Amino acid sequence: MSDSNALIPIEDIETNIKLVRGQRVILATDLARLYGVSTKRLNEQVIRNRERFPPDFVFQLNYQEVEHSRSQFATLKRGMNIKYLPYAFTEHGAVMAANVLRSKRAFAASIYVVRAFVKLREFLASHKELAEKFAELERQAGTHDKAIVSLFEAIRKLMAPEPENKKRIGFMLDG
Repeated sequence: MSDSNALIPIEDIETNIKLVRGQRVILATDLARLYGVSTKRLNEQVIRNRERFPPDFVFQLNYQEVEHSRSQFATLKRGMNIKYLPYAFTEHGAVMAANVLRSKRAFAASIYVVRAFVKLREFLASHKELAEKFAELERQAGTHDKAIVSLFEAIRKLMAPEPENKKRIGFMLDG
């Protein structure tokens, strides 16, 4: 499957990747939609294959995270009660989910999910690199600015005429 025939554009997948507990994850509802299965089916496979999903592959959100997610990622609408705490899948968990679902669409979509995670990771790395370069440039400009200011001050002193405090030579007449 080529990028031009993608099931879902990588950019759309990237918008589903969220930061939870310091990890980039995709929620079960979004992953199930991408893989063409119901969230219930995805959750069933996670429970049935628990040994394939260690905590660094998938974890359940707690109630505070769900409340926070209502506003941040629109997991639930206000006033709705949750029946089950949603699962959050890391990049490796998303691949493992495709393996346990065993559908062609899940396999195909998992490639795009991984590419989205990789693209996001590269983007963040380049941003970090740019931020570090910018900070270095600011530091250099700061020291250069001080040097330039002191150079101008020295030039001004050289250009300023000497104050005339010379003693006059001659006689003073009393008037």
